[in-house]
Amino acid sequence: MNQRAKTVRSLVPAIRMMLSGSTLKSGSFVELDQLIETDPEKITVRLGRTISVFRGDPEVVLKQIDAAKADIGEYLFIEDLGLLGLSANKSKVEQKLATVRKVSRGADLPDPVAAPQCRKSLENRVVVVTGGAMGFGEGIARHLFGEGANVVIMDINKQAGKAMAAELNEHRSTNRAWFVEADVSSLESMEQAVYETILEFGGLDVLISNAGILKAGSIEEMSEEDFDQVTRVNYRGYFNCVKAVVPVMKLQNRYAEHNFGDIIQINSKSGLEGSKKNFAYAGGKFGGIGLTQSFAKELIGDRIKVNAICPGNYFEGPLWSDPKNGLFTQYLKAGKVPGAKTIADVKRHYEALVPAGRGCRVEDVVTAIKYVIEQEYETGQAIPVTGGQLMLS
Repeated sequence: MNQRAKTVRSLVPAIRMMLSGSTLKSGSFVELDQLIETDPEKITVRLGRTISVFRGDPEVVLKQIDAAKADIGEYLFIEDLGLLGLSANKSKVEQKLATVRKVSRGADLPDPVAAPQCRKSLENRVVVVTGGAMGFGEGIARHLFGEGANVVIMDINKQAGKAMAAELNEHRSTNRAWFVEADVSSLESMEQAVYETILEFGGLDVLISNAGILKAGSIEEMSEEDFDQVTRVNYRGYFNCVKAVVPVMKLQNRYAEHNFGDIIQINSKSGLEGSKKNFAYAGGKFGGIGLTQSFAKELIGDRIKVNAICPGNYFEGPLWSDPKNGLFTQYLKAGKVPGAKTIADVKRHYEALVPAGRGCRVEDVVTAIKYVIEQEYETGQAIPVTGGQLMLS
């Protein structure tokens, strides 16, 4: 990351919080080389809005903005860096900024509707969902978008992620969905994705660390390469995500006295009890809870809550039901269910283990996510969402 990018990362999230006040704002930052015009007067003409102009090193700029924030509108120009637009209406800002971008990303957006009268807890928050283009992550991202959140879909599946964001943005709304390609197993990739999120929204409020993989098999069958891959994505990937977002959340909270950031790992029932012939996955998830508890103790002083949600089996998702690589198929091949002859046999076996009589659904997990975000007291918790299959003692 070059010096200008580091400056933007250390400045824009702070400005976002300074100018949010009682109503959380989001927006976009257009870097200098992406602007059609770099003269503030000409930008004012194109926008049809008065813009505030600031210059100097980051500390000087922040002091200037703090002193003048009561008089600053929705757009401000930072000399040698670029143009920032902030509003409670992300879509409106993006449509305006489309008039000054070299590459427009907002001209074809539908006109946004007015913000609802009843404020939602997630309205205008910027929520990052890793592994958000498929399976559980996709379902979580869709639900949170419906709750009014600006959703950042981070995934290695570029085609699915872009298509999903475009589909969500077809709806007339004040919030937006956006895709950024990211590999959680690479810290460099995650840091770049977070930087791009700052450019797109001005900061971030919630990280949902959901990306994960599973490879089942006995000790004799599991290769060292497969074990390392599962651990790299599920365990180290969680660390990479947290390391990339924490500096941004700390910075925002420094300039917003009552703000909280949230880091939520989508863990698993397998993080709370061992899993036969599934030790690579279970081991990484157990480790994830250890990270969650340790992160929580370190970060609560910075008003960042860290919690894990441990869903039961999501039978309808591709992780379980994919006919080629799903868990039903893998468990059948691994002989994990004695006497099972077909995939249907394996599924019936696992359904019978749930007292609630069904697998976990996306909406069950979203309910837990909303609770974790809305409350301000609990941190370091691993919350089961298992239909009674696993009960804490």
